[in-house]
Amino acid sequence: MRIIGTADADHLLTWTAVTEAIRDAHRLPQAEIGDMLLSRDGRSLLNRGAWIEGLGIALKSVTVYPDNPRRDPPLPSVQGGMLLFDEDSGAPTALVDGILVTKWKTAGDSVLGAKLLARPDSRRLLICGAGTVARTLIPAYGELFPDLEQIILWNRSTDKAEALAAECAGNDIPVTVATELAEAVAAADIVSTATLSKEPFLKGEWLSPGTHVDLIGAFRPDMREADDTLLQRAELFVDSRRTTFGHIGEIQIPLDAGTITPDDVLGDLHDLCAGTAGRSSPDAITAYKNGGGAHLDLMVGALIRRLVEAGDSRG
Repeated sequence: MRIIGTADADHLLTWTAVTEAIRDAHRLPQAEIGDMLLSRDGRSLLNRGAWIEGLGIALKSVTVYPDNPRRDPPLPSVQGGMLLFDEDSGAPTALVDGILVTKWKTAGDSVLGAKLLARPDSRRLLICGAGTVARTLIPAYGELFPDLEQIILWNRSTDKAEALAAECAGNDIPVTVATELAEAVAAADIVSTATLSKEPFLKGEWLSPGTHVDLIGAFRPDMREADDTLLQRAELFVDSRRTTFGHIGEIQIPLDAGTITPDDVLGDLHDLCAGTAGRSSPDAITAYKNGGGAHLDLMVGALIRRLVEAGDSRG
């Protein structure tokens, strides 16, 4: 069994390659998936398995410890690993660093959703959050949206947003910091949220016509980032109905309250990649919930394994 760490594969990947792998895998039979989430005192153990005919089998286990970055020395908030299995024999073939898979899967999922839903002439991106995911969204959106003219960061702790912006001082696309969220949202073409918020902070009344909203952060049943008005104003899409309905508060809480109905979700990545769903007009507001299911981990993990093995054969 091959052990693949970040140093083995990170340099081999591009956001274009990741989004193409996810798009191509959505042409295969739909995945069989299963999740198990354990939580205690705000910390979580998340286990996700997937089986895609023609691609393979994967099981990813990660811990989410939100306070880890505040340790001395700081630790990643998300840690874990993913096992890949051969579909024919059932034998384990690789153990891949979970941080590596999560990094490329999470942002890759979102930028693919944005590529399929956001207006092609989008010029201004607002990222809410200043943690690990926000850091990866900057190059991901920069690669998939080369016409972006500005990336704006907003975070409840402004100093963290300023520190991340300082890291990006040499970025091809200027990275600045906003202190007034409502104004930043109103001026944005794409709004991407990557926080650990339990309460909605992004208000639908702030959005301008034509905005695309990329909702990443809420991954537990008790978490939300967008308010009811946003979900009601937007044309709503998810990466997978099966991993968001019944699992993620961003969707399930308003479903339970009757704020939205299942029919209000107009499509998922299977529909978007097939071209059977999408934005209705340039002025429509679109919202995409990144649920990050195990099938996406498998798609990215299989790509990582292929690239590493291709490098081995060349070496």
